[in-house]
Amino acid sequence: MNRTIIKIDEDLCNGCSLCVEGCHEGALQMIDGKARMISDLYCDGLGACIPDCPVGAITLEEREAEPYDEIKVMDRISPKGEATIVAHLNHLIDHNQTEFVEQGIQYIIDNKLDVDLMKLKNAPTNPNEKTDTPQKETKKMEMHGNHSGGGCPGSKMMSFDKPAATAAATTTATDQPSELRQWPVQMHLVNPQAPYFQNADVLMAADCVAFSMGNFHSKYLKGKGLAIACPKLDNGKDIYVDKLTAMIDLAKINTLTVMIMEVPCCSGLLQIAKMATEKASRKVPIKALVVGLDGEIRSEEWI
Repeated sequence: MNRTIIKIDEDLCNGCSLCVEGCHEGALQMIDGKARMISDLYCDGLGACIPDCPVGAITLEEREAEPYDEIKVMDRISPKGEATIVAHLNHLIDHNQTEFVEQGIQYIIDNKLDVDLMKLKNAPTNPNEKTDTPQKETKKMEMHGNHSGGGCPGSKMMSFDKPAATAAATTTATDQPSELRQWPVQMHLVNPQAPYFQNADVLMAADCVAFSMGNFHSKYLKGKGLAIACPKLDNGKDIYVDKLTAMIDLAKINTLTVMIMEVPCCSGLLQIAKMATEKASRKVPIKALVVGLDGEIRSEEWI
């Protein structure tokens, strides 16, 4: 089957083993001084190991792989004890993987493992309230949603309460003009040698950025060529590298601004930009901006 799974660039890997230590599922091992995937069966494709890598050697890709197997993962990690099992299941809960959570809890029950299910996120608040079946526990998680901290926020449900003053201001700032000056904008569809990229300042933004920011058009898009992409869900990352390389070498763009969200999987877009600049024959300045889930800029720097 085709599914999202991690990819390790062995040339970039420095053998620090941080990703191996952080992979509760046991999909990674250090072999000959490099982090390597030992089996597709153990990789859930959620990318929790990406922020552990200090050199950006881990990305996500869509490829043919064996389906993830929660039972085999539980077989592998159960000897490591309660802390590892709880961390693994909470990781799945953070990503709303309720089917795998249910399988993991059933495994604990069937094998009579000494694991306190009260330590799972969204466990019953009353210690005397027992969960009769994994199905009920999973249903409880689905009904209440995931509001706990920790884990990757990329798939975690949350809401933002805007101050009244901000809400009032948005009602008066109507009819703001669009600063988009081209079509198409999706990275798969853009022509890297299109006229609007020639000698231009280019903005490459993660798909979610524009929806998170009220001033995206007026402050960040104005006067720039645009390409949007999702490093987690899009296929063909190598195509993106090639297109960016063509923009740099053939369209001779002036600058490249990369805007990503503050979720681990989004960092892959910045890695794509770095790979393109390394591959290109000429150099262009790159500005990296990280946008918070509330639409505020978390960091902004030239790299």
